[in-house]
Amino acid sequence: MPGLRAPPLNDKTTLKMRNRKPVFDDYFAELMAADTAVKEEMVTALEVRKRTLVVESLGSTGNSASEFVRETVVLTKGRPVLDIKAGAAVIEITEVESQIWRKRLTEAAPLLAPHIPAVGRIEVANHPRGVDWLGTAWLLRDNIIVTNRHVADAFAHANGSEFTFRMGFDGQPMQGTVDFIEEFDAQHSAEFPFKVVHIERDDGPDLAFLRIEPVAGQELPNPVILSSTAAQGGDQVAVIGYPARDPYFPDPDLMDRIFNHRYDKKRLAPGLITGSDRDRIFHDCSTLGGNSGGEVVSLKTGQAVALHFAGTLFTKNHAIPIHTVAQRLDDVLRRSSHPVTSVSPNKTDPTMLNNNTNTHANTNTNTNANANINVNTGGSGSRVVEVTIPLHIRVELGEAQLSAAVAGVASGVVPTIPPAQPVTVDLSADDDFFETSEARVEDYRDRKGYQSKFLGSGIDIPLPTLTDNQDDTLTYMFEGKQQALLPYMHFSVLMSKSRRMCRFSACNIDGKKSLRTSRSGWQYDPRIPKTAQIMKECYGNPPKFSRGHMTRREDPAWGTKSEADLGNRDSMHVTNTTPQVQMFNGGIWLSLEDYALQNAREDGMRICVFTGPFLAKNDPFRFKIKIPVTFWKVIAFIHDETGQLCATGYTMSQKSFIGEEEFVFGRFEHAQRPIREIERRAGISFGQLAEVDPLNNQPESATPIPLTQLSQIRFV
Repeated sequence: MPGLRAPPLNDKTTLKMRNRKPVFDDYFAELMAADTAVKEEMVTALEVRKRTLVVESLGSTGNSASEFVRETVVLTKGRPVLDIKAGAAVIEITEVESQIWRKRLTEAAPLLAPHIPAVGRIEVANHPRGVDWLGTAWLLRDNIIVTNRHVADAFAHANGSEFTFRMGFDGQPMQGTVDFIEEFDAQHSAEFPFKVVHIERDDGPDLAFLRIEPVAGQELPNPVILSSTAAQGGDQVAVIGYPARDPYFPDPDLMDRIFNHRYDKKRLAPGLITGSDRDRIFHDCSTLGGNSGGEVVSLKTGQAVALHFAGTLFTKNHAIPIHTVAQRLDDVLRRSSHPVTSVSPNKTDPTMLNNNTNTHANTNTNTNANANINVNTGGSGSRVVEVTIPLHIRVELGEAQLSAAVAGVASGVVPTIPPAQPVTVDLSADDDFFETSEARVEDYRDRKGYQSKFLGSGIDIPLPTLTDNQDDTLTYMFEGKQQALLPYMHFSVLMSKSRRMCRFSACNIDGKKSLRTSRSGWQYDPRIPKTAQIMKECYGNPPKFSRGHMTRREDPAWGTKSEADLGNRDSMHVTNTTPQVQMFNGGIWLSLEDYALQNAREDGMRICVFTGPFLAKNDPFRFKIKIPVTFWKVIAFIHDETGQLCATGYTMSQKSFIGEEEFVFGRFEHAQRPIREIERRAGISFGQLAEVDPLNNQPESATPIPLTQLSQIRFV
């Protein structure tokens, strides 16, 4: 199935997706029109099974028999996934609907045979999360393999003019190898270390090139043959890669049925090219995360036609056309001081190697002989680590459960979490309950907003100041004065004019005076134009986004009963929101304020919280709105043990959920980060708070502190 990036869904939403018949009907119609042979086979098979399916449908879902049959076909899609053993696809197809592929794949077996050995699994050592593999790659030149940018980003980054491995455990860099086997029942491996040649920028195609290092006594597979013609709609293809079980797939039973409960090993999945546009090809082979970087090979020509990189759930898969891949590699190698060898070094005798070395030395005096055997001596500079993990487990874990879950991830296996109580999440962010009456401008005269001297005598924590893109601040006239801040009860908001959303929200929280309040409806702020606020465009049921609070609903709900109620209602202004993936803004992120209050001075229990999005130029558009990928939070308070002002910074990324890239193991979603880094990335200054940050002296190149539990936070 396409798209391992689907967010976790609640039962109600999952049911909606399963029964979203117009989408399934459209796909079914397209499939039948594109592949008449499969259509004839399915119609025959369904007639044979009709009586059984009628019983199943009436007994389990209450739908009509025809609806059940059609939904079953669309969900299974007639797209089998085959094991690969001993370098060949095992053509054992049990599904009645997929028997047509037996004949096709048997005929194409000689064409597929050269491709299977050239596809390998990218494996890493010393990864901060302990994971041991990340995706798929394949050999397209004698010692060059290609994978996706979003896979390579998890272990490497640009360091000046070179690319180096990110830092891993204990301040040591990660290391990478590719295993060209990793098949079911394999008794041996074929592992080769690699160096990073090139990772495309975010505005380029999703690809990266790695250079294989020679290993004594082992030969590299032959590189695949690249197609010289573009793939066309209706072409029969197969994706070769390593599908990994998706912890966020909305229908786990369906996933297990399609992939036969078999994951992490080399598989082959046939399908059709379903279309193309200017810079990508679409296909309908069954894929999951781990397939990222997989080869799309033509069953007709036996040539590589595309690089798989993403999927849209229940819709289509995305791949980069092979001519784009080849052109980008040629461009990279022309600029590289470490060119690809003309013959695989593993198949070259010493005499030939010496000849190649001498020739190269004569043509480029800046390159030594080591370059010919692909030894990259660079990488001694600083390393910036920005890694997220889409580990979003919607359960309340105790210490023992959490340890077990982390151990499972460290072994490369997605853990099965025992049933537990749901995380307390502000569900008001996920519905469309609006206030029936609009507020008046004069109603806001008493709002004092954020108070800088809230933490006590002699302590002044002013609002952040903008250091970048200051002219993007939304201003408004209020009682004859030009203003920028929108003050509310116990918090203030600064709006971005171009993005029509919160730039930052600043809140005072008094833990001793906190009161429980009832949820109110969403509302516009009448002080600024409605056109400057986002109410509905990108918000709604999945795949649309939640209205994610910047200042939590609970945070300003303190003081007298009337003050707490007003703080609660004020938090429900759309000015206090940014688009966030459904059910993503939960867990640790929602608990940071509470945890800080536990560590604040007992006689005060007061904290100041600043929250906002990183409004990056390359944020993706969804539903005609530019969606922030990463969010930041800074919390300041007087520490209970030291009696001194303390401030800590955090980031949360939803990149794994809103990008088209498939899931990559090892990304951190929540991390404690230096406030100075947040200042630089957000274009904001927090003044003295950066000085009292316990990570103040930690360079940005240091390994981030991934937050899987609150006790990992450093306050001193």
